[in-house]
Amino acid sequence: MARIALLDARLANQIAAGEVVERPASVVKELIENALDAGARAIDVHIEQGGLACLRVRDDGDGIAQDDLPLALARHATSKIHHVDDLEAVATLGFRGEALASIASVSRLTLTSSTDTTGLGWSVRTEGRDMSAVIEPARHPRGTSVEVRDLFFNTPARRKFMRTEATEFRHLEEVVRRLALVSPQVSFSLTHNARVLWQLKPATSEAEMLRRLSHICGPQFVAAAHPLDQEAAGARLHGWLGLPTFSRAQADLQYFFVNGRMVRDKVVSHAVRQAYADVLYHGRHPAFVLFLDIDPGTVDVNVHPTKHEVRFREHRLVHDLIYRGLHRALAEVRPDDAQPTGSLAPAAEQAFASMATASAASQSEPQAWQPNYSPQQGGLDWRSSAPARDGFASYLAGGTEAPSMPAEQATNTPVLGYAIAQLHGVYVLAQNTEGLVLVDMHAAHERIVYERLKQQQADAGVVCQPLLVPLSVALSQREADIAESEMQALLAMGIETQRLGPETVLIRSLPAVLAQADAAALLRDVLADLLVHGQTRRVEEQQNTLLGTMACHGAVRANRQLSIPEMNALLRDMEATERSGQCNHGRPTWTRLSLAELDRLFMRGR
Repeated sequence: MARIALLDARLANQIAAGEVVERPASVVKELIENALDAGARAIDVHIEQGGLACLRVRDDGDGIAQDDLPLALARHATSKIHHVDDLEAVATLGFRGEALASIASVSRLTLTSSTDTTGLGWSVRTEGRDMSAVIEPARHPRGTSVEVRDLFFNTPARRKFMRTEATEFRHLEEVVRRLALVSPQVSFSLTHNARVLWQLKPATSEAEMLRRLSHICGPQFVAAAHPLDQEAAGARLHGWLGLPTFSRAQADLQYFFVNGRMVRDKVVSHAVRQAYADVLYHGRHPAFVLFLDIDPGTVDVNVHPTKHEVRFREHRLVHDLIYRGLHRALAEVRPDDAQPTGSLAPAAEQAFASMATASAASQSEPQAWQPNYSPQQGGLDWRSSAPARDGFASYLAGGTEAPSMPAEQATNTPVLGYAIAQLHGVYVLAQNTEGLVLVDMHAAHERIVYERLKQQQADAGVVCQPLLVPLSVALSQREADIAESEMQALLAMGIETQRLGPETVLIRSLPAVLAQADAAALLRDVLADLLVHGQTRRVEEQQNTLLGTMACHGAVRANRQLSIPEMNALLRDMEATERSGQCNHGRPTWTRLSLAELDRLFMRGR
């Protein structure tokens, strides 16, 4: 083997560039983050040929002093950390001191900056292999401009991996989009090949922020977005949730920021998936823009060179905060929170976005009618002895007389309106003050029954059923260790276990409602969640799957002829039931057609 030797500065910087500079979008990300750290209030981005020929980022931040300019391009030189303790609570977007040095090593870079308002500043230039900095005076307003030309001109192997101009620009534009979302107080402009594409003004009010959100994520997202702002355990989770009916074929509209930094994290992804699991159609993805503000000392951002990944010190608390916050917010959406899209375009995304969700049940209401599950009778007992109320379910059960149409409907019309007719034995047609409402009666009733079964199960608590013959399960030592350390948590779920050996665990009982489940598979899934995410909802999910099946079989079937009072009772139950905008499988239960849309259909007013 050859003798060990130190790498020269040029080669070391190019190796670092391989980690930091993946494509033009990576360069723009680093430069904009530097501008934000410098207190910029306006950032202009100019791009040529997707960023491969030239990209310039100009800001009005604090600027860089003349004596600091050579250091700005030196490796491991930074103004953002000074002591080891600073790494424990990084509060800036950039801090490694590698970005500019890495970019300069694979491009022709010019940095011009001024720290005052005289219009005079200084410029420093480097060209790839020649790492010596050339400093000279230059005219420049307060702030900094960085021009990067001929990216990867001296590393042709890297340049071969670049995509087309259009593809590289799409990646770059996505970076600007993310940073514009998390920095509403900053104005952004984006120009590509001398064509101005973006000009975003600072958003200092809620209305202005919604306009920026509409520009970046689209007006359909804003129309279907539900605001969220919750605090717990010293952390704040806020932003916007796309309603379940505004789902996507791809996970292309998901933005999650931790202390202003866009991140991809498995704890976050898992918590979001679980929060939407009960309302999202199979194979679809939710849309959201969420911000988590947390003590910087509890999150490690120094995990990956690109800083896209983080590590939470208390990942269980973070998972619980995100899951509970989103789960509660989705349950609290009311029908009048949803806004029609104002379009009858047949595209699937617009059809999903035009639908809405319904409200959380009031805690002050009397206990709603709940069907009972009777194993002896092999199904649901609809003529239950549970407390009845004036509603669709109790009317069908024979517990009350049919609700009549209120005389004051013209002045106090509920959100879902009043029934007019039943279409083809499947849909309920209703009229409200805005126009028409169309309800899938089976899907809507299925959700109503499902939510009441879940509440009934929660009120009853976990009932354990001992296995007739305890089951011995072979596990890895790691799985067995977590089963032993989390024995009380497993018991709270209804799973009683006992460790028999280094790689063997005995299952003594299961939740009564899952007595017929595959006990070994259930335990392995639960342990896998505990190992990776620190917590699990596998038992609850399997219980809900069973309850969902029961609700599906017990809900009113298609082609059953309903009277007007029955249909009105169904609408009132929907308004009082959580998540009633979707059935148990995530399909929409209702949609509406405004008078304006009806007028457009018939060209009225033209």
